[in-house]
Amino acid sequence: MKEEKSFKPLSGYLFLLVVLIMTGATIMAFIGEMFITGAILIPVTIITMIGFTVVDPNESCVMVLFGAYKGTVKVNGFYWVNPFYSKKKISLRARNFDSEPIKVNDKNGNPIKIGLVLVWKVENTYKAAFDVDNYEHFVLVQSDAALRKLAGLYPYDNFEGHEQELTLRSGGEEVNDELEREIRERLYIAGINVIEARINYIAYAEEIAGAMLRRQQAAAVVAARYKIVEGAVSMVEMALEQLSEKNIIALDEEKKAAMVSNLMVVLCGDKDPNPIINAGTLHQ
Repeated sequence: MKEEKSFKPLSGYLFLLVVLIMTGATIMAFIGEMFITGAILIPVTIITMIGFTVVDPNESCVMVLFGAYKGTVKVNGFYWVNPFYSKKKISLRARNFDSEPIKVNDKNGNPIKIGLVLVWKVENTYKAAFDVDNYEHFVLVQSDAALRKLAGLYPYDNFEGHEQELTLRSGGEEVNDELEREIRERLYIAGINVIEARINYIAYAEEIAGAMLRRQQAAAVVAARYKIVEGAVSMVEMALEQLSEKNIIALDEEKKAAMVSNLMVVLCGDKDPNPIINAGTLHQ
């Protein structure tokens, strides 16, 4: 496979002077009634002028002569090249692609909407010009395909706290690195350098968003209850140990059960407890 090669054009200012001289000579030929000479100089001057080209900063110009690749000009300036060269300008600037969220299925089959932002630039002008039909459209299509593939590799979220599975929502840099690697491999054929690729939008699809929100809320409530119960059990255990060690009061198994029940109700309840003052004896 051919690779990109540098092309060194001639100075455009030098040939601008040549064109001015030829223009003056053409005028003088007609004034001096040398019509044949003037008629020859006119097309020669026009053809020479076609060879002028300007390369702006962070821009390149691919040169092709009758189907043969001659090289690429990447240094900005005013140049003159063979007038029969076909010239194709390719920007070398970094570009942003902010995709619209697409609907796909995650690893668990749940419909989600996901979008990405991609920063890319052309690195190999030969591949961009000749190895793909339209490199800009190629970037859009392959980025979309890579995003769909990534979404199918991971679940959107993990509702089981004990399963430490990588997810799209919480994967962070690891998921973004995988997306960037996948896009870079796909765009290599077009001579594209991927500067950055990351997920910038992710949500459940509208048809299941409500149900999944309730599921998330339920999971959060269960997790909070688990922590409350765990803390309450520790506090009850500590209270019983302290009462026993300091001989504050002797409790039989029945009284311990009653005390544990009351403490668990107080500690795990949704509302603040309302104390009842016993004005009689301990057992009334």
